[in-house]
Amino acid sequence: MDKKNIMSTDGRQYIPYEKRSGNESIVYFTRDLSAEGLRKIYRRVSGSLIGKVGIKLHTGEKNGPNIIPRDWVERLIREELPEAAIIETNTYYEGDRYTMELHRETLRVNGWTFCPVDIMDAEGTAMLPVKGGRWFSEMSMGKNLLTYDSMLALTHFKGHTKGGFGGSNKNIGIGCADGRIGKAMIHTTPGSEDMWDISNEEFMERMETRHGLRQLTYMKELGMGNDRYVLIDIDHGDQRIRAEDAVKDVRPFANEC
Repeated sequence: MDKKNIMSTDGRQYIPYEKRSGNESIVYFTRDLSAEGLRKIYRRVSGSLIGKVGIKLHTGEKNGPNIIPRDWVERLIREELPEAAIIETNTYYEGDRYTMELHRETLRVNGWTFCPVDIMDAEGTAMLPVKGGRWFSEMSMGKNLLTYDSMLALTHFKGHTKGGFGGSNKNIGIGCADGRIGKAMIHTTPGSEDMWDISNEEFMERMETRHGLRQLTYMKELGMGNDRYVLIDIDHGDQRIRAEDAVKDVRPFANEC
């Protein structure tokens, strides 16, 4: 009699690829880095968005520069999501988005004036449950998050000194946590004088709020996503490509000499 495979609950178990189950996710790819390219790839995933839509993106410190081009976002909202709002929260650190007044001024300077921008912790916070969490049983989020039915994450690539790569997990996990309580729960050990004392894998686990980015194979078994995917090139008739095809000829830095 075969033994039933009982999974652990702490997110530390690695599942070999050949033993993983579940359908493959569809990931759409384009090299068309333009407003039209964003619209085209958005249309491939838009069917899952319902009701009131919040667009989570990084609106940036004053004058950027690490911001998705505003004209791309403006066209997307104007032509595809005219009722949507950009959603943000205040920062944990003292900077251009630390208070409501500073944040609104920064939004104006950076040109995010063509649609509503909902600073979700402006009117308070909400503790949301974290089922099966390793570090938390609940997380403090911007209260207005509860008013949305769907979220579209527009995430730009960036390096991160604590987490390595700040992708959509950071855009959502930290970007929706409120500026005083939630972000402190992720970044700082209670009682520590160093507000950034949590780093590396623990930081990534707290940011993701369950079992950590290094546990992508395990996350699928917990219903938290799927690390098995099919990469579809929409620029070439929906041809299936490999990850190495997608990054062919891409260089992280160019020689400007």
